[in-house]
Amino acid sequence: MIRTTEVTVRTQGHCDVHDLTAPLHEAIQKSGIREGQVLVFVPGSTAGVTTVEFEPGMVRDLQEFFEAIIPERRDYHHHATWGDDNGASHLRAALLKPALPIPFRDSKPLLGTWQQLVLVDFDTRPRRRTVIFQLTGEA
Repeated sequence: MIRTTEVTVRTQGHCDVHDLTAPLHEAIQKSGIREGQVLVFVPGSTAGVTTVEFEPGMVRDLQEFFEAIIPERRDYHHHATWGDDNGASHLRAALLKPALPIPFRDSKPLLGTWQQLVLVDFDTRPRRRTVIFQLTGEA
C-alpha cells in the first residue's frame, strides 16, 4: 500500500528550521498504514530535511555550523551564472539532502526520544515549501 500526502510550510530562508514531527505523526496516522516507512521529500534545490533534537540551542548550533562551512555572503560562481545571491543555499541543501526515509511501526515513527524531523530552508528569501510524505507499508 502506498499513500502520499503534502504539507505546506512558510519559511523565512537563511537557515530557517521548522519542526515537522507533528505533521509526520499525522501523515502516518491518517494513512491507514500500520507498519512501513515514510519517505520525506522537499522539492527544490535550496532546502533539505534531517533529524535533530529540535530545541533553540541546537537550532542555533545548526545555523552556525552551516554558516561556518558554507558562508552565505561569499561570492559563488552560481551568482554569475544566474544573477542571483543564493549559491550558498544550493551548496547547503546539496550537503543536507532533500529526502529522508523514516521507518514506522504501530502507526508511530521509530524516532529516538530526542529526535525530531526538521525542514531547513537555506534560500535567501521567504518561501512556501511543500513537504511530501510518501508512505509505503501494510495496514
